[in-house]
Amino acid sequence: MIIAVDGPTASGKGTIARALAAHYGLAYLDTGLLYRAVGRQVALAGGDPDNVADARAAVDFAEELLEDTILRTEEVGGLASRVSVHPEVRAGLLDRQRAFAAQEGGAVLDGRDIGTVIAPDADVKLYITASVQARARRRWLEMVDKALDGEEEIPLAEIEKDIAARDARDIGRTDAPLRAAPDALVIDTTSFDRDQAFEVVLEAVEASLAERKG
Repeated sequence: MIIAVDGPTASGKGTIARALAAHYGLAYLDTGLLYRAVGRQVALAGGDPDNVADARAAVDFAEELLEDTILRTEEVGGLASRVSVHPEVRAGLLDRQRAFAAQEGGAVLDGRDIGTVIAPDADVKLYITASVQARARRRWLEMVDKALDGEEEIPLAEIEKDIAARDARDIGRTDAPLRAAPDALVIDTTSFDRDQAFEVVLEAVEASLAERKG
């Protein structure tokens, strides 16, 4: 079984995808982490994420980079959004993602083009979304927690502006833009907490699977 989970940044898709993978005993891949690794590699090499050549060269990053906690920062998230607009980068990561999806036993993948490009024949396709304001607040609360550990806190207004800019880049890119697949289950998590969101999603997934079985 393949479950594709798409949606904008901070919509809760990663949390939901991990929970679904654990529930069904499936392998899980956060494909956004691959783009974050590319963005980070560009920065380490002193390149420009908006430059196609620099971004494409960074696709061949070392696997150990995926374990670096810095990939989860807001700064690297912004770099990921910038390198992901390049078709050459997306093409360079395509086979790795499709191979993961096709592994024996099935998988859950989350990203922005899983149901439309990576696994268009997935058994279940989800599109998880939420308002910009709700997503910014979630990310801000994460930043507040990290600030307690000595990391710099980022103002809520700045995070909201950054998320809106990422949305514009992801939706507006010509290659594999962010959008819900025509047959995706669209779920808005704006008014849900983490547990409520997973409950609603799991119910929708079970109903979809039951319908497929006839």
